[in-house]
Amino acid sequence: MQAQPDADKPDANKTLSLILSRLDDMKAEETVTIDLRGKSAYSDYMIVTTGRVNRHVGAIAENVTKSLKENGVKNIHVEGLPNCDWVLIDSGEVIVHVFRPEVREFYNLERLWTQNPAVAAV
Repeated sequence: MQAQPDADKPDANKTLSLILSRLDDMKAEETVTIDLRGKSAYSDYMIVTTGRVNRHVGAIAENVTKSLKENGVKNIHVEGLPNCDWVLIDSGEVIVHVFRPEVREFYNLERLWTQNPAVAAV
């Protein structure tokens, strides 16, 4: 049973690297990668990033999705493209949230996933 997670790691890391490269190419801002291994059963990494305006958010999301498909990632689920305030790209191993700045600030997903519960309880 341990062979399965080890076999998945290179795919998750390859997908993560591919996505981060595309985000950089598209001039996404304030990109944060959150390691979910051991915290989540459904994904290894979460990326939170920002586009300057709706059009930029949409272009980032479309570019990342196209690149994932071109590199053989199947079953990609995308939500939020019609409005482009917050676009979610779920590739399985890596989940990407692309926000407009105001929407990212409002939802503050990084705080939810990186907050240390032990510190919060003190």
